[in-house]
Amino acid sequence: MADPIHQFKIETVLDLPDVTLPLIGHVDLAITNSHIAMTIAFAIVVLFLNAVTSKAQVVPGRLQAVGEQLFGLIDNLTDSIIGHEGRKYFPFVFSIFMLILGMNLLGMMLTFTVTSQLAITAALALITFGLVLIIGFVKNGPRFFLLFWPMGAPLAMRPFVGLIEFFSFMLRPITLALRLFGNMMGGHVALKVFAGFVVTLGAMAAGGGLGLLGLPGAALSLSMVVGLTALEFLVAFLQAFVFAVLTCIYLNDVVNLGDAH
Repeated sequence: MADPIHQFKIETVLDLPDVTLPLIGHVDLAITNSHIAMTIAFAIVVLFLNAVTSKAQVVPGRLQAVGEQLFGLIDNLTDSIIGHEGRKYFPFVFSIFMLILGMNLLGMMLTFTVTSQLAITAALALITFGLVLIIGFVKNGPRFFLLFWPMGAPLAMRPFVGLIEFFSFMLRPITLALRLFGNMMGGHVALKVFAGFVVTLGAMAAGGGLGLLGLPGAALSLSMVVGLTALEFLVAFLQAFVFAVLTCIYLNDVVNLGDAH
């Protein structure tokens, strides 16, 4: 049975000369399967949104209807969580949602899933966390630290609760990265394992004799592959949506700092 982890291996497709940049150091410019998958996902998202907006009609077709549903989903999300200022942050939330969704769905059709790489999910999480920090300090200044001073807690408990809040806040990019990475990698590993069972048990049954006992196992494994594939498509969407929801929640904490919203 093929190694279920091999599908996550980053392989060089086109080797290019390395360069050394000031303040950065050695940079490997080789084009890998990860680069190609991300580029394809980005291109698909851009082409999809361009097709939706360039041929917009009063009575939407199927493609436009899907685009409007996705647009409305994130627009309602930012408005309901962040409030009246949610529209300001809609472009970022929508962009990161569509990019993650594109990479997740593309991974269901290709042998390489970009979001199964911790480096990729960590980069997305750090970009999100960095934006939250920048908005927090620009909008609130020193009041940003009130985030770690819970006014609703008894005065004697505030330092302890505040310390817990601080560590919880600093763990946000880690949990963002691990949640997306773990769900995408785990699902693909399970798919690969059951697909391997189908091939192995099917080969046993093809040999005849006692090997025919492997036929029910192969059929069961095939049904698991079909079920897991459907589930993985759902997970691909849900994980992009969860990332967008958590992004809105983290932005709300700093945008409406101290407000009751």
